[in-house]
Order: sequence, then C-alpha cells, then structure tokens
Amino acid sequence: MPYRVVIIGAGFGGIGMAIALKQAGIDDFVIVDRAGDLGGIWRDNTYPGLTCDIPSQLYSFSFRPWGWSRRYPARAEILAYLHALVAEHDLGRHLRFGSAVATATFDERAARWQLTLEDGSELQASTVVSAVGQLGRPALPDIAGRDEFAGPSWHSGRWNHDVSLAGRRVAVIGTGASAIQFVPEIAKVAAHVDVYQRSAPYVLTKPDRPYRAAEVALFNRVPTVRKADRLRIFLYGELLTSGFVLSPKLLAGPMQIWRRQLNAQIADPKLRAQCTPDYVMGCKRVVFSGDWYPTLSRPHVELVTDRIDRIAPDGVVTVDGTTRPADVIIYGTGFQASDFLVPMRVTGLDGWRLEDSWRDGPQAYLGITVTGFPNFFLLYGPNTNLGGNSILYMLEGQIGYVLGAIQALDAGGLAWLDVRPDVQDQFNAWVQSASRTSVWETGCHSWYTTANGRNTNNWPDHTFLYRYRVRRFDLAAYRVMPTRSAAADPTAA
Repeated sequence: MPYRVVIIGAGFGGIGMAIALKQAGIDDFVIVDRAGDLGGIWRDNTYPGLTCDIPSQLYSFSFRPWGWSRRYPARAEILAYLHALVAEHDLGRHLRFGSAVATATFDERAARWQLTLEDGSELQASTVVSAVGQLGRPALPDIAGRDEFAGPSWHSGRWNHDVSLAGRRVAVIGTGASAIQFVPEIAKVAAHVDVYQRSAPYVLTKPDRPYRAAEVALFNRVPTVRKADRLRIFLYGELLTSGFVLSPKLLAGPMQIWRRQLNAQIADPKLRAQCTPDYVMGCKRVVFSGDWYPTLSRPHVELVTDRIDRIAPDGVVTVDGTTRPADVIIYGTGFQASDFLVPMRVTGLDGWRLEDSWRDGPQAYLGITVTGFPNFFLLYGPNTNLGGNSILYMLEGQIGYVLGAIQALDAGGLAWLDVRPDVQDQFNAWVQSASRTSVWETGCHSWYTTANGRNTNNWPDHTFLYRYRVRRFDLAAYRVMPTRSAAADPTAA
C-alpha cells in the first residue's frame, strides 16, 4: 500500500513537516533519510567551534520554544532540540534511516510516486515532500594535484576526528562560514595555520555568551519576554535584509559595525587590507564572529591571498611559485547549494525530468512546487534561502502551505494537483526582476547565483512578505486531476 506522504530528509524541514501532519490528524507517512540518525546538516557537520549564526531564540519553531543555554546555540543543543521534538510527537516510528532515495517517478495512471532507494527497495506515495536542504553536499575545489597530497585532507563538512592537529602545519582552503568557526579552534593547537583566501568575507560581531540564570528564569516564567526577544532578533534580521533587497545604502549601520571590529582587532595595515572585501556587503554570505580577526593576527597564522596554482604532495603551491608546506589540508569551500535534490533523479508527467526543467537554473513556484511534478513539494527549495534571517521562519510558512495542499487534495477528492506553468513563470519573472536590484546581482560570484549571475537561491524580499504569500494554499494556481471515483460521479465534491 502507498503511503499518504513520504518525507525525504530528517532535518528541521522534515521533522517540522511530520509534526504538522500529526497535528492535522495525518498519521500515514514515513520520513526517510540517507544517514543513520536525524539532524540534517547539524548531524553531518561536526567541525570544532560549530555554532549557529542565528540567535537561539529565533532558531526554534514558534510552536516549541526551547531552553537554550546561550545566545547562539551549539550543535549539540540543536540536535537535542530535534530529538526532543521527535520524542514529544512520537515520530520515532515514522523514521526510516539508511534510506537514500535514488529515483522518484510519478505514475500518472495510478496517481502516485514510485520511489526507489539506493539499496534497491521501493516505496510508493500519493505525495512526496522533499526536505533535503541546500547545504548537504560538500563542494571540493577543482585544484590541480588535489589527490596527490601525501597527508590527510578532508572537507569541513566531513571532519576527520581521527587526525590530531596538535603541533601540525595545517593549510585551510576557503574563508566561508565554516572556516570562520573552525579556524580559531584549530589555531589553538596547530603549530602553524595557512589560511588561503579567494575573497574576504564581511565579518560582523557575534555577541555570544551563556544566558544568566536570571534570564533563563525570566524566559520560563514570562513567555512574552521570550517572544519579545524573538521579535527583536527577527526585526534586526529584517533590517539587514532591507539593505540586501532595497538599497545598499541601508547597510550603513552594519558596515560601520564591520569596520569598527576590523579596525579594533587588526592593527597591521597590510592584513587589514587583505581582510577588506571588494564587493557590496551581502553579495556573498555575511558571517558572524568575534575571534576571526584576532586569530588571523596571531603570529603562527598567515592569511594567504595569492591564488593557488596546485597542490603538491608536501603542501600548497601558489602562482608565484611559493610552496608552503602542510601536514594536513582542510577544505572550507562550501557546498553544492545550487544542485537542488542531486543526486536524486525526479521524473514527472510524460517522463519529464526535473533536471531538464532546471537546465537553465532551478526555479519553483514559491520555492515549493514545480510544474510537471504533481504532488511533489519542496521545503527550502529555490529562492527561499536567506541572507539575514532565520530559515526556520521560512520553513514554517512552507510547511503550512504544503499541509494546505495535502488537505485540498482530500477535500476536493483530487488525485493530484500541479502548479500551472503560467503561474510559475509569472512568479519566476518577478523573482528575477526583484533580484536585479538586490546585492546578490551586483557582480560578485557566490553560491547564491548561477555562473551567469542569475539568483536561484535567495528570497529577493523581506521574509515576512514570503510568509504572507504562503499564508494559505491557493488551489486556483494549480491544475487538478480528480480521482477516478470523483470523475465518475458528477455529484462528488
């Protein structure tokens, strides 16, 4: 028998979707995940210093606040939160680990999805919700000689805890959000650290600290205080977003914060110049740290801005011919964020493949549905990433929208629904038009955009406006197919 819903991915999106189904009285679903436990990126990433960039009060679902121990949650606390959600909503019996989906094919005649797992087993479902996220597949740089390095090397997203860095010379390639966190930690034990930077990030302050006992007591006894703090954090994120989507002039405040921290923490003019970005703030991901600049100023840490020519067996060679010896290489080079759903292959109506629909870049109506793929929904899909606020806020809106679609299928006696091509085209045209005035299309290259500069990842407006757009499911935006019984009975609803 087919499941009512198959959810792919047991991270925040998948767990949140499962809870919504439960609360709506839908129990016929399964959550499949390729790994051996839940958690998504918080399960996969284990590098030293890993914490969330979003303040803890906003990094939880609105329906379930959490007793965070500090202002920015660490990995262990986030995983504990997810495990608590699973326990509280009896989701354990719905979880199926070690179940990577290889293909998903829609059978139009049967009005169901056929899912083939990598182990060869199969599942069937009336509805599929993909919650695989954007940041799960490490991206390794195309550098000559990368496989010839004689020592251990790894990507930050697949940290090798069997190798001690104490007293070693470590080469770190990349200065993105992960490197910003783990470099200060490994610098505490390594003999020398070379940090290879292609472009400097904007680094804003991260005022992290443990919550005082009195604060925790106040949050617990007066829930409105916790909600007020959550709102404060959200509004600051929206202010940052205004600068990203309306005008860079609105970034004067964050720019001042960045400049003040840079000047206060780096005295060397040459190093300060190396740490100064050459692009508009927000065009690449803004990062948050209070110890990045002080770490780069340490005598045994060197920021290398010369372009890498190749990897040699004993180190890294830059274009000027200099070889800097290394015992270990760590790649902090991000993820294949633009390859949504890869390596899963999805086939919809008339044998049409999702990769064909996305040949010119991924797109989806509201980031959730793609024309030609009935009853297939995306969480954290194209153009729903954020540059300045919490993705959980976006996920809650998407989850409610998908639940509305599932309920519309039941209420209307529908076999499937599929977003109309004109609706998707109009939405995508608006996304691209709005993106042209955003900081993401001001000339820099980042994972937010395709090679030709098209924004495929970020939401080009304020997040509260996204929530307004997805506040309810609009059946009129979809083509529908009644069930056979409903089609045969003209009096059926």
